[in-house]
Amino acid sequence: MKIVIAGAGAVGTHLAHLLSRDHQDCVLVDADIERLGGLDGKYDIMTVHGEPTSIRVLRDAGAASADLFVGVTPDESQNICTCIIAHMLGAKKTVARIDNYEYLSPQYKTYFDQMGISSLIYPEVLAAHDIVNSLKMSWARQRWDVHDGALVMLGVKLRDASEILNQPLRQLCGPKDPYHIVAVKRGSETIIPSGNDQLQSGDLTYFMTTSEYIPYIRKLAGKEHYADVKNVIIMGGGKTAVRVGLTMPEYMNLKIIEKNERRCEQLNELLSNSDTMVIHGDGRDLGLLQEEGIQTTQAFVALTGNAETNILACLTAKRLGVRKTIAMVENLDYVDMAESLDIGTIINKKTVAASHIYQMMIDANVSNVRSLMTVDSDVAEFVAVEGSKVTRRAVKDLGLPLGVTIGGLVRQNEGILVNGFTQIMPGDSVMVFCHEQNLKKVEKFFKAGGLW
Repeated sequence: MKIVIAGAGAVGTHLAHLLSRDHQDCVLVDADIERLGGLDGKYDIMTVHGEPTSIRVLRDAGAASADLFVGVTPDESQNICTCIIAHMLGAKKTVARIDNYEYLSPQYKTYFDQMGISSLIYPEVLAAHDIVNSLKMSWARQRWDVHDGALVMLGVKLRDASEILNQPLRQLCGPKDPYHIVAVKRGSETIIPSGNDQLQSGDLTYFMTTSEYIPYIRKLAGKEHYADVKNVIIMGGGKTAVRVGLTMPEYMNLKIIEKNERRCEQLNELLSNSDTMVIHGDGRDLGLLQEEGIQTTQAFVALTGNAETNILACLTAKRLGVRKTIAMVENLDYVDMAESLDIGTIINKKTVAASHIYQMMIDANVSNVRSLMTVDSDVAEFVAVEGSKVTRRAVKDLGLPLGVTIGGLVRQNEGILVNGFTQIMPGDSVMVFCHEQNLKKVEKFFKAGGLW
């Protein structure tokens, strides 16, 4: 598959990294030669220096034969324009990064289709969705719902109070138990567990379950004493904070602390239809935090543009007694450090956005892909089609690649946990968990036809 990416910024570079893992024919275009410097040597890609809106440059980059063209420069208008040009040159699919929430309205989809833009992506909206989901569960680091919660993946940090520590998983996760453990992050190691593995205190453990058993998982993890989130403080009033404020459940009370006075005025206008309180000040100021009730706050979210500031602010909030902390960490080099410091949930807009785009290049019927930074793995929702390999044998006989596990499936809107004897049927939505570089290997099991 040939992919052309316009924009060598955070999202474009991370997407190029994902594609280089699969040895795709990838070309990265940017007007800033310094951004391109060394990328073709670091990743298995080609680079083209030039303006992404230049027809000549796009032709040189091979946009005419592109299976997927992605416009992810910092300029929304440039992204839309370059996608239109790429479509006119012959690109099969195009994706544009945008900053205008209005464009995501379903009523405008036809307009963008007519312009040749297959999909729009707004990273701040995707990040806000993950943040709000995380706030709904004070005791879980991550939550991912499939088919409105028919199947749920939970990432939970286990402590000494957990009742499932130091026991072989074969005794904990039998065929009749209402959950599966699909992955464990222990220190810097990611484990796809077997029946002989045991969970330890400090493990970041990923559970697959159904919605009705979420309270049961909470009990097993020893998290029943965690107070549900009602009061939230956000430090940093950027676009992500606005989207969080507009989509937060009504039962939560939100305060946004922003040190730029003019931005505070803008926030008051943007959030006028919500109950959000905007406070002018520095979220690192201990006196201000105490004055604003940090002692009775269940969640603290750091969304400034500086990863170090966000990490330190979350550590401070934890020291002041806040159970749930979320940090925006845009520098991927800091992700492991943030995880080792145990700051809580980590959000990275570029990995969220890149995962959303990445699913468009998978040939099988995949409706959702998530990159789990902390465990260097991907989770994908594949739909099994008639005649595909995955429907022809029981799971234990499929010969799935090493580092791949199937956690569950949704059949006729009912969540079902998968074991080795499960027979996947056409039409099933199947949750697949795999180490990086395995996702493209998995898709052949879900494509129609083919022999063993």
